[in-house]
Amino acid sequence: MYRPWSGANETLVREFVFLGFSSLAGLQRLLFIAFLPLYLFTLGTNAIIISTIMLDRALHTPMYFFLAVLSCSETCYTFVIVPKMLVDLLAQKKTISFLGCAIQMFTFLFLGCSHSFLLAAMGYDRYVAICNPLRYTELMGHRVCVGLVGAACACGFTIAQIITSMVFHLPFHSSNQLHHFFCDISPVLKVASHHTHLSQIVIIMLCALVLVVPLLLILVSYIHIISAIVQFPSTLGRYKAFSTCASHLIVVIIHYGCASFIYLRLKSTSSSSQDALISVSYTILTPLFNPLIYSLRNKDFRSALRRSVERTISLPQR
Repeated sequence: MYRPWSGANETLVREFVFLGFSSLAGLQRLLFIAFLPLYLFTLGTNAIIISTIMLDRALHTPMYFFLAVLSCSETCYTFVIVPKMLVDLLAQKKTISFLGCAIQMFTFLFLGCSHSFLLAAMGYDRYVAICNPLRYTELMGHRVCVGLVGAACACGFTIAQIITSMVFHLPFHSSNQLHHFFCDISPVLKVASHHTHLSQIVIIMLCALVLVVPLLLILVSYIHIISAIVQFPSTLGRYKAFSTCASHLIVVIIHYGCASFIYLRLKSTSSSSQDALISVSYTILTPLFNPLIYSLRNKDFRSALRRSVERTISLPQR
């Protein structure tokens, strides 16, 4: 699919070396001990969320359908990056093949871009639930929900394919040291032999498209949502409506804040160590917080989880 660039008297890059934690050589084992439980906790909570939503019919609603897809997406997203990072923290040689780097970049871009559009779909779901409650079942039927998820994945796949193709068809020789812990766009571009300003502008525009368009859709949804909520006669009704949107808003702010900081400024002057630190936040910490924000603080979900646990415990007794 992707081949290293070749030229006369040039050394081909057949693998990349990760230097993301090279400045913390003495702390890498401690980082492994810190990151491993966080990663396992993320996997466990997402597995609980997905299984609970699947098993409890009370949660077979559009909101929880999107939440299950989000949890599945985050599980896959962290699986693409974190296991390799954990292995490298204990390894002397922290390398990845040229093809492996391209596959990693494509996969995390596909999941990350799909995640952005999925958050927009969840914003639309909240808009319909609050602004058109009588038509909610009709407007957010199963086919519509599946269609929105499919559209989000299609957009993510297309953009990831374009960016990955543009990056890995650049010439790479001599330097193969990535000042990062996975194959992100900016670190890989920095070790390319040369790239045109046009290719960099196109990549920035695609990143902006992924971030700005879904964010604008979310803002439009919440303008209508807030306009509807302030007209509610009951204070309790306004509180419940705001509480159903609060979790989504928190996740949106964290996701778009971190992503905008990294991908809307692909400049050689950016700090590699700072980028790596921000990347740790959205590859390890954000997927850790999202289940807590979205589900474990939700009363309906906790009740469904309790019912699922009680049924599981009672089965062996029968």
